[in-house]
Amino acid sequence: MANENTENKETIKYIKDLIKDEKVAMLTTVSQEGRLMSRPMHTQEVLMDREEIWFITKKDTEKYEEINRNPAINLAYAGSSYVSISGTAEFVQDDEKKKEYWNKIVEKVLNASADDPNVVLVKVTPEIAEYWESGLSVKVVKEFVKKMASKNTLDDDNKLKDTVNFNENER
Repeated sequence: MANENTENKETIKYIKDLIKDEKVAMLTTVSQEGRLMSRPMHTQEVLMDREEIWFITKKDTEKYEEINRNPAINLAYAGSSYVSISGTAEFVQDDEKKKEYWNKIVEKVLNASADDPNVVLVKVTPEIAEYWESGLSVKVVKEFVKKMASKNTLDDDNKLKDTVNFNENER
């Protein structure tokens, strides 16, 4: 069990490394009608050791209402690899943290100031994450060809994809 916990921590660190340079995530929420709605969000900070991913938004948005109704969300990052993080979002009023994250880009995008009461932080607590390696490196191509030639499915011992559970009870 200790080996699994160490491996899980290493995987969580690896996921942080995969998304640390990706500034934009697609945040998916559930609309009032039950539809999945996605929009780009600028990632402010990734604290995987504390299981927190931070964003800034405004209260007078559909995403704010959707998260209030149903805090289950998904984050998707795409770059040199693909990462999907399912978790729970919550709103946090922390003026110091808001000022720490504030910059000219956020000001322009939100058309607001850091002390605007309509501006709120979004803290995402990851529950499960999956990642897929991408690119055309020889290792990835060889692994894919090996899987295609095998009678096993791509999910059987798939080295192109991995899943990590953040929930202590599932480790």
